[in-house]
Amino acid sequence: MTAPKPQRVERQQTDKGYVPVYTTAAVEQPWSSYSSADHATWAALFERQRDVLKDRACREFIENQQRFGMTPDAIPRFDELNEVLAKATGWTLIGVEGLLPELTFFEHLANRHFPVTWWIRKPEQIDYIAEPDLFHDLFGHVPLLLNPMFADYMAAYGRGGVKAHGIGAEALVDLTRLYWYTVEFGLIKQDDGLRIYGSGIVSSKGESIHCLESPAPNRVGFDLKRIMQTRYRIDTYQKTYFVIDSFEQLMEATRPDFRPIYAELAEQPSIAAGEVLASDRVFHRGTSEGWAKDGDV
Repeated sequence: MTAPKPQRVERQQTDKGYVPVYTTAAVEQPWSSYSSADHATWAALFERQRDVLKDRACREFIENQQRFGMTPDAIPRFDELNEVLAKATGWTLIGVEGLLPELTFFEHLANRHFPVTWWIRKPEQIDYIAEPDLFHDLFGHVPLLLNPMFADYMAAYGRGGVKAHGIGAEALVDLTRLYWYTVEFGLIKQDDGLRIYGSGIVSSKGESIHCLESPAPNRVGFDLKRIMQTRYRIDTYQKTYFVIDSFEQLMEATRPDFRPIYAELAEQPSIAAGEVLASDRVFHRGTSEGWAKDGDV
């Protein structure tokens, strides 16, 4: 019996606008089915981002892409990457058809399984796609899974997500903010200055430049509770980027039981995405040029 052909599951247009569509299926990467256009899209994005990320991405990201042997020549094979990844940190890439429900996603991370969307964006979407595709997941997320400390942080986040799912919606909101401002849009302070490690940034040409060089956004030191209180943007570049001192700092932040933190934050108002607090360790106070006045989530 042959396995069903993997599907391309994307958000859907309705009379109320675009809505996300979720899937729980784990699939084999249909590598032989990628078209020449698919490989060309990967090549164009890969070459563009590697050029943009010179002197902008953290050294671990660049070094680990090289350890994987990622090149623009063709879309990487998950099975070949898994041989490297499993030996290094015990993680495994699994193919998925699109967005996963929260609990399913958390369970995968807790078991050191990283979901990678099997399909890549279309040529006309090369500059922007509203949902994670193969390029975002594979180019953006996977390299840092070779870093033992970051790999442990991701597994700890998954375990925390499973717990938060059982606590309730407010806890999930708090924990989602932590993922957003670290895994997706985080900066790290290194010897040569502020550098990018967040996957949402490294997979975006525009935000790779904006987050470090634009005067508009704030760049603020990492603080766990502060981040979990802070709203964010899903439709524009971020108003605030949080800066870690090291990946060890991230791992240490996940060690405490978050239940008391959730209870404490439930009694406090959320913080606007662009707000700077007196208690913040400020690397750069943004000018707020071009910011939308509403739309924080």
